[in-house]
Amino acid sequence: MSTTDERLRVEFVTDPAAAMARLASADRFGEYVMYERPGEWVFAADPIGSVELDVDELRVVWAGETTTSAWEGSPASVIDRALGMLPLGGRQAYGWIGFEFCAWALDATQHLDPRTALAHLMIPRIEVRVGEFGVVVSGATPEETDAIHELIAASQDTALPLAHPADVRIDPTGYRERVAEAVAEIRSGRYQKVILSRKVDVPFVVDVPATFRLGRAHNTPARSFLLRLGGLEAAGFSPELVASVDDERVVTTEPLAGTRAFGLGAAVDMAARADLITDPKEIVEHAISVQTSFAEISAVADPGTPAVSDFMAVRERGSVQHLASTVRGRLAADRSSWDALEVLFPSVTASGIPKRAGVDSVFRLDGAPRGLYSGAVVVISPTGAMEATLVLRAVYQTTEGAWLRAGAGIVEQSRPEREFEETCEKLGSIAPYVVKA
Repeated sequence: MSTTDERLRVEFVTDPAAAMARLASADRFGEYVMYERPGEWVFAADPIGSVELDVDELRVVWAGETTTSAWEGSPASVIDRALGMLPLGGRQAYGWIGFEFCAWALDATQHLDPRTALAHLMIPRIEVRVGEFGVVVSGATPEETDAIHELIAASQDTALPLAHPADVRIDPTGYRERVAEAVAEIRSGRYQKVILSRKVDVPFVVDVPATFRLGRAHNTPARSFLLRLGGLEAAGFSPELVASVDDERVVTTEPLAGTRAFGLGAAVDMAARADLITDPKEIVEHAISVQTSFAEISAVADPGTPAVSDFMAVRERGSVQHLASTVRGRLAADRSSWDALEVLFPSVTASGIPKRAGVDSVFRLDGAPRGLYSGAVVVISPTGAMEATLVLRAVYQTTEGAWLRAGAGIVEQSRPEREFEETCEKLGSIAPYVVKA
């Protein structure tokens, strides 16, 4: 196979989101995962292999051959072993894991349909990296490389697409009633907190790459993603990391809990911020989330290394502002990145406290299966490094339709109407920017 690595064919990309959306919409590269992290945008496409995990089946594809098998153990260990058996040749893996991935660790498998998809990872043939360093294309033929640079160049200085905003105030899911039920369970002592969500159907076919480009222009995410993989399209603006493990084996998670609207004008935003940082309900919700994250990292880290920084900082994420903290520790020598992900997943800010009882409540009260919502988009390095970013503020689409989803943290002091409004505020990060196909 002829491959090229070329730098600075486009010396400076002024609009990386436009470049990524153009590559995705060109429909030249098969399935893809686009992942933005600070300082770098990666478009990974045309899989040469994949690992898919369902409730009942593991499917591994390599060199055009598919191997199917039953599996046992934890989903994290199964995927770790499957990736370890592939001749990756230094390549990274990209993909997603769904919320239901957590059911084994938290004794909730009785809630799952046998056909539920748990994870889909792929190993790309082509990677396109964009940053201040320019553009680097790996794994492509010379002709493909020329086409990629032409697509990126043509994407710059083009007008933003027009939105067809989704109506987020329609709620056939009975969200307020479900919140009231959860509050009653909390008051009875069953758990302290649960994140309940609601699904908002979009009544038309969505142009997902165009929605990503328009939404990215109006969001300030910690990470962003755009993917088409296994019949699922999604684009989103992640507010926080579920877990990362760097090459120095430092494990990081970023719990965000406590929310107010943002983007309504300087005076209104400052008043909302002041209310946020003094609201007892929000402070309690955040503090118990940080406490849980600290305990989880302590379970896989060297003793004495876990620490909290930036405690209760306010971070602006699109249409909302959150209380945020960072928790870090050094991964113990006998633990892997997948071990860290397994103990931190799902994010405490998207499940509940205690996590086991919270997840059980999610399965009972949350309505439709979550799938990718509150799961993670993941990047796995051949060195053992990993990033898993929380999937929120996103649009999802399959052949069955398109939808949005958002939730709120329910505690004893929660009021159903306020929690419904919080879901509307969060949906404001994506719903106004949906582009009709």
